[in-house]
Amino acid sequence: MMQRCLALARRALGRTSPNPLVGAVVVKDGEIVGEGFHPCAGEPHAEVFALKAAGVGADSTQENRACGATVYVNLEPCNHHGRTPPCSEALIAAGVAKVVVGIVDPNPLVGGGGIARLRAAGVEVVVGVEAQACYQLNEAFIHRIVHKRPLGILKYAMTLDGKIATTSGHSAWVTNQDARSEVHQLRAGCDAIIVGGNTVRKDNPYLTSHQVGAHNPLRVVMSRQLNLPEDARLWDTAEAPTVVFTEEGSSPDFQSFLRQQGVEVVELTSLTPELVMTNLYDRGFCSVLWECGGTLAASAIAQGAVQKILAFIAPKIIGGSHAATPVGDLGFTIMTEALTLERVSWRVVGSDCLVEGYLPQKNS
Repeated sequence: MMQRCLALARRALGRTSPNPLVGAVVVKDGEIVGEGFHPCAGEPHAEVFALKAAGVGADSTQENRACGATVYVNLEPCNHHGRTPPCSEALIAAGVAKVVVGIVDPNPLVGGGGIARLRAAGVEVVVGVEAQACYQLNEAFIHRIVHKRPLGILKYAMTLDGKIATTSGHSAWVTNQDARSEVHQLRAGCDAIIVGGNTVRKDNPYLTSHQVGAHNPLRVVMSRQLNLPEDARLWDTAEAPTVVFTEEGSSPDFQSFLRQQGVEVVELTSLTPELVMTNLYDRGFCSVLWECGGTLAASAIAQGAVQKILAFIAPKIIGGSHAATPVGDLGFTIMTEALTLERVSWRVVGSDCLVEGYLPQKNS
């Protein structure tokens, strides 16, 4: 049943920030009598939709099948008034007998409050079912709550000899179609994608999820001087929004051109990954995907703007002593300085290999 909650929650991938992904299932006499998920911030929470489907509410024409039932939910029901009323009170009012919770709310200000309220009202509460899967689904939300910044994910595709392009700069395509489809799914679950000016000039990407009906993230370009092509695909904002971060006073004419195309332009005193991530946090974002070149990737890592690495490795060798690599100079001179990934996993995607892991976090 908890896996069903997670499947329901995933239906809103990319659409709930700054809120988490949550699904809920109401079970009575071994039968699912109601289920729901949180579709986006400002809308009712998953428990409310599930209870309504089970016949709870003044406008319901069916009997209340939630009375005496068990409710499964992947994240602790809230116990505070935000944009919507507390879910703990809705569950108590519906007369549920038991609530099975995946994980406790990570917010230290409210964590445990919903569980305590339910138990005080005589509702049996079980916590920690499929906890690892529940944490994984909402890792970006949890990171935002705990660290007050979005989760930064660096994704790159490289050859077996560590190149992301040939010496001429040609890079389409390093990986196979299966790997590219996986990246499109990854984009659909993120709030923003960041590239540098070089990627815009060389690759002219779309940076969309390429899926009908799927969420498209905010496309972010970092460019100090705005020496960018006027015919870039990213300036077409009909399908997905684009924001360009630059430094104060850079190329007023090109800024004017971008704004005429519907592109948002943000001037910063200093264009750094850290300041851009602060801006995206203020927008309510949980997850930010870095799909940039090696120079910007190194800067993002050095400034703590990246926490997770997704490296697609293709069984190809192209050579080239000056061919681009995924991460530029980090200033390391001896092997003991290398950043060793934690919680590493890998799997085969088509003929490619995907290595996934987390950078060691300072002050964690």
